[in-house]
Amino acid sequence: MRQAAELAIDLGTANTLVFQKGQGIILNQPTVVAMEARTGDVLALGTDAWDMIGRTPASIVAVRPLRHGAVTDYEVTAQMLRLIMRSVGVTRWSKPRTMVCVPSAITDVERRAVEEATKAAGARSVTLIEEPMAAAIGAGLPIHEPIGNLIVDVGGGTSEVAMVSMGGLIAKRSVRVGGFDMDAAIQQHLRREYNLAIGEQAAEHVKISAGAAYPLPDATTTEVRGRDVTTGMPRPVELTQEEIREALAEPVAAVVGAARECLAEGPPELGHDVLERGMFLCGGGALLRGLDMRISQECEVPVHLTETPLETVVVGAGRCLEVPEAAGLFAAWRI
Repeated sequence: MRQAAELAIDLGTANTLVFQKGQGIILNQPTVVAMEARTGDVLALGTDAWDMIGRTPASIVAVRPLRHGAVTDYEVTAQMLRLIMRSVGVTRWSKPRTMVCVPSAITDVERRAVEEATKAAGARSVTLIEEPMAAAIGAGLPIHEPIGNLIVDVGGGTSEVAMVSMGGLIAKRSVRVGGFDMDAAIQQHLRREYNLAIGEQAAEHVKISAGAAYPLPDATTTEVRGRDVTTGMPRPVELTQEEIREALAEPVAAVVGAARECLAEGPPELGHDVLERGMFLCGGGALLRGLDMRISQECEVPVHLTETPLETVVVGAGRCLEVPEAAGLFAAWRI
């Protein structure tokens, strides 16, 4: 019987992307599951579940089965992966070979949980590849040459920085800080300064519309509506870009610090290559305005945003599927 095409899965804390060999990216959905609280049955997945956050009765809960890139709820993750595979055409008779992207900082137990959840969802075999390596491949960097390539991947739950050369990770740093921590920082700022409570979606909107990591000439303001903690009534608040930048200072500093440490840890010869060629920025968090300029200023290195920051990691894993000799270089990530 004809087997399903091979799949590459970027199982991120914020979004899950699926790349099918020969077709490209065939799925891009938020990593959110809406469940019946009493029975544990999955009611919605991805965008449909994301729209339910903060808007459901007590009997329905919207959960994120991954935190900081690691599986926190095995059963929910397996159910979510099963639905994802079903939606891309995988059946009980066509078990695909899969390559799954994982953070470099997760433990062996967490890696095993990812592998087992993927197999339980219907995969025939699972190969794990670390996200910085997949990101470097997706960015089109010459990783097989004796040249220093530095990649910064700012995801929803983790930020990965790695120096890649000759098909291996020479130096790496991983901090469990990402886009969700930036959203949480905005929520905490509003509660502390304005006694205003807002949800995840509102905080993300503020970050996207007026968030910045570096002073920008086109400073903007944005209005956010939330619930007054004291009175319980809805109330609007006007926020400036400078105010939001200060609220985001801590998570942004953690990402910049990881980039500095990784650059300092690498061999001087490879560090010189990075000084000449620059470092490459990808991931959803990379879209925060001014983050490239902030890292460039702090590290004194040019910073380039990849062409498709949100898709760089899964595209890199997909290229490993399409080029067998490239996939063979990553035997060290097999479990």
